[in-house]
Amino acid sequence: PQSAPEIEVQIDSPTPVYRQIVEQVRTFCVSGSLLPGQQLPSVRQLAASLGVHFNTVAEAYRVLADEGWVEVKQGRGVQVCERAEPRKPSPEAMVAHGSRLRHLIAELRAQGFTTKWIRNEIESSLKGGL
Repeated sequence: PQSAPEIEVQIDSPTPVYRQIVEQVRTFCVSGSLLPGQQLPSVRQLAASLGVHFNTVAEAYRVLADEGWVEVKQGRGVQVCERAEPRKPSPEAMVAHGSRLRHLIAELRAQGFTTKWIRNEIESSLKGGL
């Protein structure tokens, strides 16, 4: 079986660690790096490898399970779920992510990246080239 991609967190990031885990697992699922049925590390294994409290990982897995990305089975671990249809984002999420995307684009332009380069990177990501 294919091993799960490595989850990495930045302890000093303004984004809470549990949220970093959630975002990475979502990205791995969408990009195909994590496949339906694939096993994720246990709460304690992932907490130990990241150097964080197990409750942090448990919270991330709870959020992912609530969103339908993973299934947590007592004694059998955490598995990636089959997702038939991506869920429709909430209006709040659309506003928040739109704002983040515009901020990132402005930051890239300020660093000298061209519109063409930015567009190509976005299109590549949308086609699964994450």
